[in-house]
Amino acid sequence: MEMSHHEIQRDGFCTDPFFECLVAEVPEENRSKEGKVFTVVGYAVYLYSYSSWKGRSVFLDNLFVMAEFRGTGIGKVLLCKVAEMGKKKQCVLMEFIVSDWNTPSKDFYAAKGAQDITDSQGWHFTCFYKQHLDNLANEAPQD
Repeated sequence: MEMSHHEIQRDGFCTDPFFECLVAEVPEENRSKEGKVFTVVGYAVYLYSYSSWKGRSVFLDNLFVMAEFRGTGIGKVLLCKVAEMGKKKQCVLMEFIVSDWNTPSKDFYAAKGAQDITDSQGWHFTCFYKQHLDNLANEAPQD
């Protein structure tokens, strides 16, 4: 299932958002007069979670910068701002997932001090997709 802009708007841009988002925009003076250039060139989507072992954490769901703007510092600014938001909420760690094929991103995060705990701690990120989640929910005892 892919998300639509309606679901993203409902979940993140409402009075009680399920996630938060930071955006990087092209400065006003660099925008096209015709308005054909996208003004948003990057974003970071994040939410808060809790570790019974470590405490409060911020989960970075997605950090994206358009290819032509990579290497300009935008990704670092977005990452730092998410960390700042987490610190304001007294988070003690930031967690995220990086695809094994995404070497540039892995290198970017490692250069900032991120640690890949896959091998060192043996954690495997696991999920239940829609049908299996529905099946589990249907098996829950009724009050």
